[in-house]
Amino acid sequence: MLAGLSLSLKGLLMITRLTIVTACMVLVGYRLAVAEEITAEGKKLAESLDAMNVEHLWEPGRSVAWKTGKLLDKQGEFRKSNTHCSAFVAATCLKHDVYILRPPEHETKNLANAQAEWLASKKSHESGWKPVKNEAEAQHMANHGHLVVAAFKEANPERNGHIAIVRPNDKSAERVKQEGPQIVQAGATNYNSTSAKEGFKHHAGAFPDGIKYYVHSK
Repeated sequence: MLAGLSLSLKGLLMITRLTIVTACMVLVGYRLAVAEEITAEGKKLAESLDAMNVEHLWEPGRSVAWKTGKLLDKQGEFRKSNTHCSAFVAATCLKHDVYILRPPEHETKNLANAQAEWLASKKSHESGWKPVKNEAEAQHMANHGHLVVAAFKEANPERNGHIAIVRPNDKSAERVKQEGPQIVQAGATNYNSTSAKEGFKHHAGAFPDGIKYYVHSK
């Protein structure tokens, strides 16, 4: 009889443990699937980024004014390699009164690699930038209205790197893990809103582990 009671208690204990484990798994799944909150400051940042009108300015293949993205020479020769990710990021930071490496301190040619290198240096820290530990934190910070950049430096100095602004978005933690945070960028294709995976797809080794994220303290 005692042996039967002992077995019953063990069975009950096992069921209880399974129930707790299942509940924990459901909770974790919920946290991964739930949409990330965008605060009032995050919404203001999104509106400011939308106002940059990146899909109609900083036209790839054309010569543009880095601050405005407007064409300098409408009749100029089209050059496929002439993209403006770094100029757009510099202009966006300027709009928010935040310094990032830009002209005249560095010419627009190969500026993305230079910005990535600068962001990793002490000079950027002195200007208010600090590294963000991962893509989830980058999305979270943007959703709370902080200016966050995503940067990738090409190992080959002859190849241009890439840089973009992380934009507020209510995607779930699972989606951020799969496709990276949402970004706004100029580049081979200008996007007002796309994933980091899509935006950095032309750069081998960038997504997911090669992209570095930085947030400004302002």
